[in-house]
Amino acid sequence: MVVALAVVLDLVLSGGRVVDGTGAPWFRADVGIRGDRITAVGDLSRARARRRIELRDRMVAPGFIDMLGQSERFLLADDRVESKIRQGITTEITGEGESIAPTAPRLLVEVKPFDDRYGIRVDWSDLNGYFQRFRATLNLGTFFGAATARALVLGYGDVEANPAQIQMMQRLVGEAIEQGALGLSTALIYPPGSFARTPELIELAKVAARHGGIYATHVRGEAGTLFAALDEAITIGREAHIPVEVWHLKVAGRDSWGRMKEVVARIEAARASGVDISANMYPYDAARNGLDANVPEWAHEGGTAAMIARFRDPAARARIQQELWHGGLGAETPDGIQVAAVVNPALEKYVGQRLDEIARSMGKSPEDALLDLVEADRGQTEVVRFVMSEDDVQLGLRQPWVSLGTDDPGQSTDGPFAKRRGHPRGFGSAPRLLGHYARDLKLFSVEEAVRKMTSLPARRVRLFDRGVLRPGMAADLVVFDPATVIDRATYADPSRYPEGIDVVIVNGKVVLDEGKLTAERPGRALRR
Repeated sequence: MVVALAVVLDLVLSGGRVVDGTGAPWFRADVGIRGDRITAVGDLSRARARRRIELRDRMVAPGFIDMLGQSERFLLADDRVESKIRQGITTEITGEGESIAPTAPRLLVEVKPFDDRYGIRVDWSDLNGYFQRFRATLNLGTFFGAATARALVLGYGDVEANPAQIQMMQRLVGEAIEQGALGLSTALIYPPGSFARTPELIELAKVAARHGGIYATHVRGEAGTLFAALDEAITIGREAHIPVEVWHLKVAGRDSWGRMKEVVARIEAARASGVDISANMYPYDAARNGLDANVPEWAHEGGTAAMIARFRDPAARARIQQELWHGGLGAETPDGIQVAAVVNPALEKYVGQRLDEIARSMGKSPEDALLDLVEADRGQTEVVRFVMSEDDVQLGLRQPWVSLGTDDPGQSTDGPFAKRRGHPRGFGSAPRLLGHYARDLKLFSVEEAVRKMTSLPARRVRLFDRGVLRPGMAADLVVFDPATVIDRATYADPSRYPEGIDVVIVNGKVVLDEGKLTAERPGRALRR
């Protein structure tokens, strides 16, 4: 049916295959945009438009939503966020356990090496202030981190909060959500978040629930303690009456491989009992986090300076070294840890090398090499960890309640982060889901892959005007070729852009135009 419109459209995407984000089969139609909204879907051949882009057999879908990015600080140094845009990601959700705001001097000490290197000036104190500073190609929504509340009220010590301190943290949760945070988040595998007891988290989650937020968590353990960690997340959801999102669901550690089927059963049972729990994953079998995650929890108490002081105490160092290889991601060995990024320029020669190689070049034991790297980089070194099974990854991705989260910041191959190597998930997650897992392995349909990156995450974080391609919705759109879309980033060469994604539109503005990044910066702060 020809759609008659009285208005002049700003843009028409003509003749493409529409994948609307619901999981329904694609259909052929034109998509019309006026301002920041989708105005019409149908035959727009007679509509007046300022510009038309002929799609032919390419697919057009709602812009992809990354359920866990890490770009909130990076985009202050480089607002292109290019590795996300070239994946078709138009919205990023962030704030894993620690959040960009509120802030205070004791928090800024921990991120000072990063801020100093990349010239980031912190001129905000709360979430409103950060959102006023925000400018980027994509949209951003954030959670409020329970670890941030804990650091502000209790510092970095392993102490149990008393009722008055819990009330202070509850106030911080309420204020952040009133300023637009999507809910409460935890990263319980890392200090100081790991120092929080379950009752404390339930009380904080109750405040988020009253404000209409959700609870998102990097659970307390992902290897031998994974099931206890999942049970804790389920308990928090049940007791606080709040939806639960498990960030980057995984089964880590060779001893635990094959147990994803038990994880799925545990989550399905919780859902059947009435707990609203879901998860997201990145489509890779290696994890990435800080090298200091090898350092045992007790040695982190007091913050980075206190941790490094323990490295210099012979008795404490000996104890730390004995506990380096048995953390929350299971038993590890130095040859399974690859340095991905550093802040200290003197350490850049180690980027891309495995820890056993680095130790040999230093003429030190792997234990000494690890601690010396952490100290020299003030706890800022990032590493890739080869700890997962591909079979477990595929089983997790097939679940209808699993969405996409890259767990990586956006960056470009030039500019301030040009020397920063990362994990291929930061450049390839969305096209890998579409090309490798949907088209090539047929793990699910292309339409289901799109749903996992659009309507599923949008509904989860309650972005009700995004995630579905229909009139009236925000004009966040991605155009891709289903025959050629694929990731090109690898562990050896992680900073490679994907192929097959040509056009990306954010709030009605074209930010990727037939493969070329434009000067548009239409991204918005997405508040609860």
